[in-house]
Amino acid sequence: MHDKADESVRHLIEEFLTARATRKPSPHTLAAYRRDLTIVAALIAEDGATPLPLDELLVGVLSPRVMRAAFARFAAPRAAASVHRAWSTWNSFFTFLVAEGVVPGNPMPAVGRPRAPLPQPKPLRGEDTPEELLAAVAREQGHQRDPWPERDLAVLALALCAGLRLSELLALRVASLAGRAGERRVDVTGKGGRPRTVPIEAGVDRVVGAYLDSRRRRFGGRSVRPDSPLLVDRQGEPLRRGGLQYLVESCYRRAGVGDRVPRGARLHALRHTFATRLAEDGASAAEIMRLLGHASLASSQTYIEVTAGQQRAAVAANRTNRALSVLTGL
Repeated sequence: MHDKADESVRHLIEEFLTARATRKPSPHTLAAYRRDLTIVAALIAEDGATPLPLDELLVGVLSPRVMRAAFARFAAPRAAASVHRAWSTWNSFFTFLVAEGVVPGNPMPAVGRPRAPLPQPKPLRGEDTPEELLAAVAREQGHQRDPWPERDLAVLALALCAGLRLSELLALRVASLAGRAGERRVDVTGKGGRPRTVPIEAGVDRVVGAYLDSRRRRFGGRSVRPDSPLLVDRQGEPLRRGGLQYLVESCYRRAGVGDRVPRGARLHALRHTFATRLAEDGASAAEIMRLLGHASLASSQTYIEVTAGQQRAAVAANRTNRALSVLTGL
């Protein structure tokens, strides 16, 4: 292996991101990689006896001691989950550099990594909120400039009844809906390019079929070729991230349920509602894992644990239990 200790860290970050792009991560994921790498590298460049511009930081400087000090500074104002994510990004970066023969080893095992807390589910609040949302959106409302309830209802149905992520919804093609009557499914490309199949019931199938029929009326039969994006905007163009987020937000407003959507989980609340109801209806962690495309069983287990906690809270709130607690002085 030849010595590349004088290569610029910024240049190597760009090489790493280019290599990662071949795996087709979402733009959001690539942006997070760039941010984590650049912020920590900037802390290292500023921390020497003579602060350097980031462009002049060389990879040979990145020793275990330097990385530990940089991550200590990085971690101080941040949540454990953010530090854990940045550690994983840098670990992947050094793994890439070792494979490319740029550095002899990976210093990250010598850098402390906090345990990432599993995110808690954030389903829609209110027992009947999903049904109220679907019913409200199914009604064409006169005050909308260009109402398309069939399309909006299809988006909500796929998120609420198939548990799809935002990126997964955007990646769907018309041909992603497959299978004969009674065995319909949606073929999904999940995180990391992992494929999975989610069964869909007759109601969802009818909703998506009605949407595609309405799309033919709007844009003609060629608009629903098998390789066409499944979800489009009102001009017939592929729906994009911001447009999908705005669509879901407007559905909440039209249904009057915005106050029942957990903070920071606008579209994801629909996926979490799907998973939470699976757990409430007795699905195992393994079944939830397969349907949601989780990488680990632990993520799926959180839905079961939350459901168990809700059940215990409901029992504790029972008036007889409360009376007994008063009687026994608890």
